[in-house]
Amino acid sequence: MRWSPLARKEARTVATSKGVWLLAVLLVLWGYRPSYVGWDGLGSNITAGYVQVAGTVLLPLGVLLLSYQSIVGERTSGSVKFVLGLPLTRTDVLLGKVVGRTAGIAGPVSVAFLVIAGIGLVDHGLFDPFLFLGTVIVTLLYIGVLVSLAVSISAVVSRAVTAAGAVFAGVFLPLVLFWTRISTTVFTQMTGIPVNPFEPPASGPLFFLLRLSPAGAYHVVSNWLLGVGNSANMYSHVLTKLQPQTSTNAYVVEATFPPGTAPVYLHEAVGLLVLLAWLVVPLGLARHLFTRDDAV
Repeated sequence: MRWSPLARKEARTVATSKGVWLLAVLLVLWGYRPSYVGWDGLGSNITAGYVQVAGTVLLPLGVLLLSYQSIVGERTSGSVKFVLGLPLTRTDVLLGKVVGRTAGIAGPVSVAFLVIAGIGLVDHGLFDPFLFLGTVIVTLLYIGVLVSLAVSISAVVSRAVTAAGAVFAGVFLPLVLFWTRISTTVFTQMTGIPVNPFEPPASGPLFFLLRLSPAGAYHVVSNWLLGVGNSANMYSHVLTKLQPQTSTNAYVVEATFPPGTAPVYLHEAVGLLVLLAWLVVPLGLARHLFTRDDAV
């Protein structure tokens, strides 16, 4: 693994930065959200639900901001020529950057999750440690996906401002914040079927489209672990949707499809495949372009 020294250097650089520890502190404040619906649905395991909340909106924004300059910053300063002068291929450089930056972010974020676990233990009592650990592992995988996206963009642009704009306007806004609106609009334009978020149509393609983003896939898999329902929405919204005589704008398979009628491709395990695809495919495209770039 020729890229491992570069990965270790990258991990140390990120883990010793103030930004990643600020993110860790903010994740604790952002993630700890006690709720009656969460307690009724999960009991003391609501502590694992706090990890999912921490992974919603704030975590992807922080990871993208911490990763978008990984290669383009060195390209701008000229230090990338030194890195490429080492006995490393450009594929090694990409792998080292992704693995190292993921590890550097994962360490402080894991500390934040331990703090959340301590707070949950004091407030709610003992919880299932395997459920909590599983939710943390899926969240760390999600971090790896976000780092892969940001590093891939950083490898194929020539200016830091371009990379910043691309990760914000091309990843965070469409794939994290507005994917549900984009998905329903695309579905309506292609099928002519209007989508009422409070009573959505029982359409497999619509629900599949909703979970094709990294954020949607992350919620599907983490909800699967939490056992709250099959949905690309946050766990508390899913639990609210499944309560009798309650209406909310969440897209939940169990609340929309009659039992046994949901297509097999809506199984939660497919969400894990979607996450892995977002981890590998952008990196593969970046590798193709980065290795052909003679400007660095």
